[in-house]
Amino acid sequence: MAGVSQAGYREWRPFRGPFDPCPPILIKTYVVPPNQYITFQPMNLPQFSLQEALRKGTLWPALFSPYESKSGKGR
Repeated sequence: MAGVSQAGYREWRPFRGPFDPCPPILIKTYVVPPNQYITFQPMNLPQFSLQEALRKGTLWPALFSPYESKSGKGR
């Protein structure tokens, strides 16, 4: 996932010691939740329909951040 351009993802490079017994993981990624970017509720923010909001777990598309499985076995 190196070079992920999707907003909300960050990368870091863990320390690799010379005597580590495991193969190195060069780049690790993590998700920053969208609510960290929106500090207040702006006026006229777009909203999902009620049924779609219940499915996605939020009323506002700006706060929707789907979980994507790294194994690729997700829906």
